[in-house]
Amino acid sequence: MTHAAPAALAAAPTLLAEWLPRINAGPYDSRFVPFWEKSSVTLGMGMTEKQGGTDVRANITRAEAIGGDDYEITGHKWFFSAPMSDAFLVLAQANGGLTCFLVPRFRPDGAVNALHLQRLKDKLGNRSNASSEVEFARAFAWRVGAEGRGVATIIEMVQLTRLDCAVSSAGLMRMALALAVHHARHRTVFSKRLIDQPAMTAVLADLALESEAATALVFRLAVSFDRAKDDPLEAARARLLTPAVKFSVCKAAPGFIYEAMEALGGNAYVEESPLPRLYREAPVNAIWEGSGNVMALDLLRVAGRDAAATRAVISALAQEAREVPGALEAARDIADSLTGEHLESRARSIAERL
Repeated sequence: MTHAAPAALAAAPTLLAEWLPRINAGPYDSRFVPFWEKSSVTLGMGMTEKQGGTDVRANITRAEAIGGDDYEITGHKWFFSAPMSDAFLVLAQANGGLTCFLVPRFRPDGAVNALHLQRLKDKLGNRSNASSEVEFARAFAWRVGAEGRGVATIIEMVQLTRLDCAVSSAGLMRMALALAVHHARHRTVFSKRLIDQPAMTAVLADLALESEAATALVFRLAVSFDRAKDDPLEAARARLLTPAVKFSVCKAAPGFIYEAMEALGGNAYVEESPLPRLYREAPVNAIWEGSGNVMALDLLRVAGRDAAATRAVISALAQEAREVPGALEAARDIADSLTGEHLESRARSIAERL
């Protein structure tokens, strides 16, 4: 979240200039002091409210202007990520509509800001990354971007954190594979190493191929992010493929890790093994920053907004995979599937095929 935040803060150049040097600073500064006294900072975010997180335009947290770009926020967030952070990107309703704000831990006068943490979430996994509930009682905030442009502003950050989710899932898969392979290399079954047993060899080979594919996919997407500024096709590729890659890789991870657990048998089902933690950790990447349906519908939205760019990206993908039997036909089918009726009911299958 911290290193994705500048993408949203770019809508407020003054704030970006103040915060970016501390965001990019290396050593972690854990002191509970105002950001201007710190050598480095971390940032969290808060969008989801009690009524849900997908339809953020229905948020009820209010922001009242108190002069210039300064506001006071009153309301709550049901999920408030990284509550130990120095500031938070938050969505709230201003007079002009849903707007993005930067809520600092301390007010400009040095007083502690009115963020009242209610509790930490007792989560299935991802427990080392705290999530909380918060109440705002006229909490001071700076506006980021124009009023009514909250979703458009924060989506620049969310694109990056969606990439993070996919990269994280690929990493979890790779670690699970490494644990399974290590066990199979050192376990002896029926006078042979487990890795040399044909059935296990086939399982591990399948896992290795899937892991390598996920790794290649997420890093190729990361390349598109790096090139997007200077290459319109790469920018279009990043926009179109981010929801599809997050959808496919993050959904694959839990089942992949379970298959790796089977390679270890009962030893993978005890807490002395790292695999239970990996298994509990995996679902979160498919849920936060947009669950499966949200990703599939976002893919349709991006494709519908710029049909020419979408066709160009699919054509480029087809050329890259031209030596794979059926790739060109599959590309044509995918392009055709993005038109016609009942698109939303077919959204998930389109995302999977892409």
